[in-house]
Amino acid sequence: MRNLPSAILEEPPILVVEIVSPGNPEDDYRYKRSEYAALQIPEYWIVDPTESKITVLEWIDGLYEFREFKESEKLESPTFESLNLTVDRIFSV
Repeated sequence: MRNLPSAILEEPPILVVEIVSPGNPEDDYRYKRSEYAALQIPEYWIVDPTESKITVLEWIDGLYEFREFKESEKLESPTFESLNLTVDRIFSV
């Protein structure tokens, strides 16, 4: 995306992953949700290293439904159903 003249794409990506900024978590949890909703991005994750959790949001009927995963829980991705990752594994890298 760095080589693109604009961050606006013709088609939305199928997945966006946000890593929560320690100094401004409200942007990642609240404001960006509106931006992604405007693009109807089908799935996005909020990865929060401070809280050691990952929130998976799925675009369903005009709203984001979300599930939170922590510790040894296996992530469930509606887009990548065969994904085999736990939250612990992601934060241990």
